[in-house]
Amino acid sequence: MKPELTLNNGITMPALGLGVFQSPQEQTTAAVEAALAAGYRHIDTAAAYGNEREVGEGIRSSGVDRGDVFIETKVWVSDYGYDETLHAWEKAVGKLGVDYLDLLILHQPAPDRFEKTIAGYKALETLLADGRVRAIGVSNFMPHHLEQLLAATHIVPAVNQIELHPYFTQRDVQAADTENGILTQAWSPIGGITFYPGWGEDRRNVMEDPAIAAIGHAHGKSPAQVMLRWHLQQGRSAIPKSTNPARIAENFAVFDFELSAEELASIDALDAGVRNGPDPDEARIERFAMVIPEA
Repeated sequence: MKPELTLNNGITMPALGLGVFQSPQEQTTAAVEAALAAGYRHIDTAAAYGNEREVGEGIRSSGVDRGDVFIETKVWVSDYGYDETLHAWEKAVGKLGVDYLDLLILHQPAPDRFEKTIAGYKALETLLADGRVRAIGVSNFMPHHLEQLLAATHIVPAVNQIELHPYFTQRDVQAADTENGILTQAWSPIGGITFYPGWGEDRRNVMEDPAIAAIGHAHGKSPAQVMLRWHLQQGRSAIPKSTNPARIAENFAVFDFELSAEELASIDALDAGVRNGPDPDEARIERFAMVIPEA
């Protein structure tokens, strides 16, 4: 039995999932099939990724029962607003080919239109009450966004998915999540955003960090496996992304070793406090306006 995390409404979620951010449509179905064959039971996608349909195809073709797969997806900013977010659920389940979602989250705080963010979250509360989703949450919410959201809504998010890897641990966000009973979920959990092509130059590749390499050598594990174990032992959810079947399987082979307190602390000490992804407080007007196609 692989580790599961209990969310604040009592439902359980596999701690380790497959992420499909920037996975091309033509590779996504096979990646999902490979992940489910390797033992994953949690798949994370998003309307903005443009591959929900392929995720659904991968789940169906895997032969794994839908009820055994924890499906997480995200509402894009252009679909914020009460009625718009209710319709975003319809688009998501239509593309995925399912009749409910395990976890539906808002993709960005979008502080330049936060009243629509609040309205969208209230729609998530309705979907939860109706049983159309099993849990609701947010992504990229900083402590001040959470404070505003909690003041205006009734249900505490179950999850907050944020950029989190050894070079950027966002301890303030993790603390705010913990204080409010919100599970922290790491996107870019093995630092892919620190070396992904097109994300800028002069970035230190966390996969090549000597401290992580040394820990991996001591356990006979890869740097990616060390980082995923670090997340899991500290109680976080992690969703590494890959379309390579061997890498997908390797990323799941992290349940047969344990990091010492000293090793965990040495990884914690690598935090440089430098964000590599988009700043959640920035209004990205053009990107936020991206229209999510109908199912």
